[in-house]
Amino acid sequence: MDTQTRRLSLSAELWNGGSDFDTRTLRLPEPGAGEAIAAIDLATVCGSDIHTVSGRRSGPFPSILGHEAVGRLQDIGPGTLTDFTGTALNTGDRVIWSVTVVCGRCDRCLAGRSAKCRSLLKTGHEPLNGPWGISGGYASHIHLPRGITLVSVPDSISDAVAAPAACATATVMAVFEAAGDVAGKRVLVSGAGMLGIVACAVAAYRGAAAVEVRDLNPERLALAREFGATAATVAGGQNAAESFDIAVELSGAQPAVVAAFESLDIGGSLILAGSVSPGPAMALDPERMVRSLLSITGVHNYEPRHLQAAVDFLAATNLTHDWASLVAAPKPAAELGTLMLPPTGRILRNSVTFNQS
Repeated sequence: MDTQTRRLSLSAELWNGGSDFDTRTLRLPEPGAGEAIAAIDLATVCGSDIHTVSGRRSGPFPSILGHEAVGRLQDIGPGTLTDFTGTALNTGDRVIWSVTVVCGRCDRCLAGRSAKCRSLLKTGHEPLNGPWGISGGYASHIHLPRGITLVSVPDSISDAVAAPAACATATVMAVFEAAGDVAGKRVLVSGAGMLGIVACAVAAYRGAAAVEVRDLNPERLALAREFGATAATVAGGQNAAESFDIAVELSGAQPAVVAAFESLDIGGSLILAGSVSPGPAMALDPERMVRSLLSITGVHNYEPRHLQAAVDFLAATNLTHDWASLVAAPKPAAELGTLMLPPTGRILRNSVTFNQS
């Protein structure tokens, strides 16, 4: 394959619905002003993609899934391209990118809610024949359009650590911004998947007085202790603390949402981020909400600042937390279909690569 052909084509694992993936060679677009093409070094498999493939949530197809990835800029369109901090980017620079592409001009963007932009596009969620077909991480390259956030990745952070930051870690940063100052407070983390493990670490790093994690998996509970939890209890069992100032619900399981709400002390806050697929409703006692001064906040996606905060947090804790151990060694991209199952034990993310060197 000559240089010109390499520049104009990419290899992708195309999702055709259900568990059907096939390897395809596709044409790369020419990047316009404010755009770029990145060669993807590693992509991790988020639980939401597993839900899409299993049918638990809907998604357009054919498409290129994958929204947790890291890579290097290969081609930059006319003009200057910058990362979130305003630093100019060049070909060869290592970056991660946001799960959202936004207009920056609509009422929601201007109000600071770009995650709900009126013309929102989402990384790894767009149809191949749509306006942003080359949008997913399960490919050798990705088209990075104007309106996506780019964050530079320091060399101290490995690919396995950087990739999940584009979804899991950045979402946790948004969750804790919604929670407010956690210093000296009792924090409940419901769910010990990737988001929950990150949440334990963030709460501890920011000075929480206690961090209790709840999950059904004993291995995940033990893992949470290594990443900052001061107590770990089996969900539905006897809990180590009677009440909390802040409850962060990341599992999405309806009984866990109810339990998290019921655990709140006077003035407590419940932050919901795990309920991203259809499920049963829960009863809400408005009198208790009023008399106990409670609040409930939903968090979905994140703002550009949260992606930068995620990388900054990982850089600050990279020597004290073994983040890379949470991600399985990469498999060849052609094996992607076999990885669309929840990982077990201490591994929280599977990963794939098109780079076989």
